[in-house]
Amino acid sequence: MTKEKIKEIVLHFLVEELEIEESKIKDEALLKDDLGIDSLDFVDIVVIVERNFGFKIKPEEMTDVRSLSNFYDYIESKVGTE
Repeated sequence: MTKEKIKEIVLHFLVEELEIEESKIKDEALLKDDLGIDSLDFVDIVVIVERNFGFKIKPEEMTDVRSLSNFYDYIESKVGTE
């Protein structure tokens, strides 16, 4: 899966499922501070990632994931690229 496809899927669920304004979604956006993602949203993200990318997020692996760019890299490391 390409990085662009990962970004497309993540953008879709951030806008559609978490109702985050598309204008706020930038690679450097901080998940908590800029996008307002809280612990309840994170539960939704875990389900959405499992459904769309086929793996379970391990909380201990997310400790360094602070920005969308980090999140894309994390997903890419789990699913690989074409």
